[in-house]
Amino acid sequence: MNQVMLIDDEHHLRLSLGQTLELAQWQVTTFASATEALPHIKAQWPGIIISDINMPGMNGIALLEEIMSRDPELPVILLTGHGDISTAVQAIRLGAYDFIEKPFGTEQLLEVVRRACDKRRLVLENRELRSELEAQSGPGPRLLGTHPAIKRLRQILTHIKDAPADVLIMGETGCGKELVARFLHDHSIRAAEPFVAINCGAVPETMIESELFGFEAGAFTGAQKRRVGKIVWADKGTLFLDEIESMPMALQIKLLRVLEDRKVEPLGTNQLISLDIRVLAASKMDLKRLVEQGTFRADLYYRLNVVRVDIPPLRERKEDVPLLFENFLRVAATRYQLAPPRLGAEQRAWLLAHDWPGNVRELRNLAERCVLMGEEGAFADLSLGCEALTLAEQVDRFERILLTDTLNQHRGRLKEVQEVLGLPRKTLYDKMRKYGLDKQDYKLGDEASEGA
Repeated sequence: MNQVMLIDDEHHLRLSLGQTLELAQWQVTTFASATEALPHIKAQWPGIIISDINMPGMNGIALLEEIMSRDPELPVILLTGHGDISTAVQAIRLGAYDFIEKPFGTEQLLEVVRRACDKRRLVLENRELRSELEAQSGPGPRLLGTHPAIKRLRQILTHIKDAPADVLIMGETGCGKELVARFLHDHSIRAAEPFVAINCGAVPETMIESELFGFEAGAFTGAQKRRVGKIVWADKGTLFLDEIESMPMALQIKLLRVLEDRKVEPLGTNQLISLDIRVLAASKMDLKRLVEQGTFRADLYYRLNVVRVDIPPLRERKEDVPLLFENFLRVAATRYQLAPPRLGAEQRAWLLAHDWPGNVRELRNLAERCVLMGEEGAFADLSLGCEALTLAEQVDRFERILLTDTLNQHRGRLKEVQEVLGLPRKTLYDKMRKYGLDKQDYKLGDEASEGA
């Protein structure tokens, strides 16, 4: 949150103020006029604005009014000349954060900028928190976790939940692809309509066409009465196609036509039924590689791949394991009406050391066994030696989790992380480099517009 936008028509003032702010570790973007700056000012811009009042064309007051219409909580600091105090007071009433009268001292400017940046950081943190609370307290499943990858996933899903585009959900077995699909549906404008799921790999190839498209009575031998297909059942709602890579090639052509025309033709009839559906397709395979191998149609892949969501495997966000496990324990304890057990230090160490090849599904199953069989029974068949890790390897794992947790709590602000952990700046940088951590992954921003 160290971004500053500086707007002033005086070249020398822009240059000197820009250098002063950059020396104080702020990232500065300068503009010679308000009209040049306006296209870069958005509601979620993670910084503050410093602008002169007296400028040709659009002056500072007009700029302030436009900014307040876009984001009334975006701090704007106005620079005023001697005798402009009445104008500056007017600006405060219009929503300006503060004004500084020329000439001013460096320390005065930096102090106002620091306070404005702190306010902006708090505003954006509160907005993100409110957004997450709304998503998590709404109906349907929740996507738990504090790892940056999960935060980005929640932001992306919240951003696209009402978009009419179909979505391709990618992730390993057990990582929660159907959970993400249900999250998208239950938090969208289609929530009151049907959510229809079909696992393309679980239905026999001879039956999947009739399951999806339906058929009229007499369409084939044994078709004694009309059957409505899954696609029509999902009208007005969401159709979830899991393991889309298992769909036969001949059926992929028919699905592509449905996606493009939003119409379906049941077996045994020439009548087209118009549809209003959103299609979510999921796969654990690299579909692009399957296209290259000739086992998945390229046109269907590109039609599905307009919006793509990738779910990180659990091994890449191990700091979320304790939170997820505790949640699964509580859910299982409520279901079976039993008290949730308390894990010992050895079991907790194992949870963090294990690589979770079965992802969240494996973790949830272990939690259920723990409730039903007790701590000793659930962990009896598991190796609790932290998978033969050496002391140094266990220390590295703990250190990485502690670093990521602290970076997450402080939104990537390294100075605060240094103070909390008591680390010199160079040591912190060295450890982040060692574990492949980037402070940008932990910062707030308008990441949802970029690309459980």
